Amino acid sequence: MPDRVLHATSTVESGSFCTARCTCGWRGPARRARSQARTDAERHLADAEAGPDTGSKSGRPLE
Repeated sequence: MPDRVLHATSTVESGSFCTARCTCGWRGPARRARSQARTDAERHLADAEAGPDTGSKSGRPLE
């Protein structure tokens, strides 16, 4: 669909912390573990792929 936003995630390190970011403007929380920042990005992509019709809230608690 031409009206869909492209989602491409990456992680950015700042000192002892790592943050997941997306080209749509989304930013995850600062994490000490890179693996957790990557998990945040994967969850964001899954939520974005599911779309707004399914209620983009995953129901998963933030760790």
